[in-house]
Amino acid sequence: MSDGVLHEIDLARGALLLLVVLATLAFMWLVAPFAGAILWAVIAAVLFDPLNTRLFRAMPRRRNGAAAATLLIIIGMVVVPAMLLGAALLREATAFYGRARSGEIDVAGFFVSAQGHLPDWARNWLKDVGLGDMDGLQTKLGQGFADSFQSIAGQIVNIGQGAFGFFLALGVMLYLTFFLLRDGHALAAQIDRAIPLTLPQRVLLVAKFVSVIRATIKGSLIVAVLQGMIGGLVFWALGIPGALLWGVAMGVFSLFPAIGTGLVWVPVTLYLIATGAIWQAVALGLCGFFIISSIDNVVRPILVGRDARMPDYVVLIATLGGFELMGFNGFVIGPVIAALFMAVWEIFAEGPRRASAPAHRHASRRSVE
Repeated sequence: MSDGVLHEIDLARGALLLLVVLATLAFMWLVAPFAGAILWAVIAAVLFDPLNTRLFRAMPRRRNGAAAATLLIIIGMVVVPAMLLGAALLREATAFYGRARSGEIDVAGFFVSAQGHLPDWARNWLKDVGLGDMDGLQTKLGQGFADSFQSIAGQIVNIGQGAFGFFLALGVMLYLTFFLLRDGHALAAQIDRAIPLTLPQRVLLVAKFVSVIRATIKGSLIVAVLQGMIGGLVFWALGIPGALLWGVAMGVFSLFPAIGTGLVWVPVTLYLIATGAIWQAVALGLCGFFIISSIDNVVRPILVGRDARMPDYVVLIATLGGFELMGFNGFVIGPVIAALFMAVWEIFAEGPRRASAPAHRHASRRSVE
């Protein structure tokens, strides 16, 4: 084949690659407003794919019926409870703010009581920032509550104004979930064939990627629900105001490895000690340490196995970075990007070793001869 023909082939390949990149970027820009809906549709399809497979086996040749039944189960088990929880959480947050503003929840008393146990340098620093006396403390807290209330009120207005957008995104998510449940395996096979890697590399990439997605989605989200639910029940049983609010907060913070739910129950335990509720503080501390915080160590290995987990420090950094860049969706996207990063580098590191293996075996055979 002449050099001119090879040059034309290279130009055609380069033009096709450029066209693929431009078309992909244009498509990503087009669907960017529904990125969250697409993400959660993929998550729902991954989580409920085993159920959809079982339903399809029970009703063969009715793939649409199996996907529709799975979608109805998703709506009944996830969407409707989540909307009811959101409405209850909004009421709980409003009531909690009212109790704190009226003085029923004595946050100022907690700080004043804790101030007496601080060293001299810390008390002097509090005086320098205007928190050395009760009046200054209550002024600061009152202003903080007022600012928080205005922020919450603004968010409520935004939610009300964006109700149409929310339900539109929800509709897109459910619509896309149906087709991912129905055609997901065929679509995954097409993507696998299009990846420009060798078969062993594709197998390694997909295996690593799927294992970490399972650990992130199936593990983290289910553990978050369990920790939030049990934590909320413990708060409710101890008579702590805002049990639902604290439960949801623990569920969200549990997505952060290592620190997790302790960001909620530890300060509340200290608050109970400072306000004289000793037995509630002891009970909450014991339940938080031995029950709430240990759920992750007990449940996650059962769900995903220990081998599928990334190091906790990688998950923590990826989760924080994803949350900072993409908000709540970053809780999932961050660890998934980290999983892709680790899988690609593992493939890259395996390449030279696999290439050198035949030469090493050949040299060994020669030395034996």
